[in-house]
Amino acid sequence: MNTMVSDQLQRFSFDNTDIRGEIAHLNQAYREVINRHHYPHMIARELGELMAATALLSANLKFKGRLTLQLRLPGNVSLLQAETNEQGQLRAIARYDDTSAEDELSLENGQMVITMEPDQGQKYQGITAIEGGNIAGALEDYFEQSEQLGSRFWLFCDGQTAAGLMLQKMPAMKNDDADAWERIGHLAATVKQEELLQLPADTLLHRLFHEEETRIYPASALSFFCTCSKDRIANALHQLGYDELNGMIREQGKIDITCEFCAQHYVFDQQQVDDLFPEQRQH
Repeated sequence: MNTMVSDQLQRFSFDNTDIRGEIAHLNQAYREVINRHHYPHMIARELGELMAATALLSANLKFKGRLTLQLRLPGNVSLLQAETNEQGQLRAIARYDDTSAEDELSLENGQMVITMEPDQGQKYQGITAIEGGNIAGALEDYFEQSEQLGSRFWLFCDGQTAAGLMLQKMPAMKNDDADAWERIGHLAATVKQEELLQLPADTLLHRLFHEEETRIYPASALSFFCTCSKDRIANALHQLGYDELNGMIREQGKIDITCEFCAQHYVFDQQQVDDLFPEQRQH
């Protein structure tokens, strides 16, 4: 039975250990992305896993800003990208050669790039090679190498729903249970795709860890949201300069721009271009 699980991020921890975890479910937020594009099935599934991973990482945003997770790949699919902010709002895109066959998506020899951009403050970027051929393995490598945090990830997507499970071993905390990391990791590894995709977080946590002292925290909402706007597009167009934009108007009659994330159309006519450059009216 396929029960609809709401889009949310569920945090949890285990008493008397230094282990914390999260479960992310994406239903509507994921479909908002794939319904705007006609991605091949394999790309859509990989993008769902990337969105679930990004949702899991959103808990690391302790500031107003954006976290971006990119897979930069050498093959016909050149980029998979998902973004989130401190409110759990997500968007995602794939860039690929649409003449390529579905089975040509490979993460081998690619790079994973994690970027954190506070609205105010210094941007941080970490890069790791995708050596295991999957997103979960690349994330585990990243946290081990860059953050010195033991981490385990399980990511699934069936083309309609995406979900992820993360465990992390936190540093410098009291640990009365030396075997906990290995034991809890073995329990988590028994999770099946349909369980993670379909079961509510509290049900899944009980099924996996009923012998452990699990502490569940209030869940936070996840949703699709695109940050594009006519003002942002106008600012970008302004950078091109009046002459360049006027030339485009002469050739095409208007400037028509489509957001690559949400497929929203923005149209600028001659009057709107003139309004971007009030100083031109003096001449």
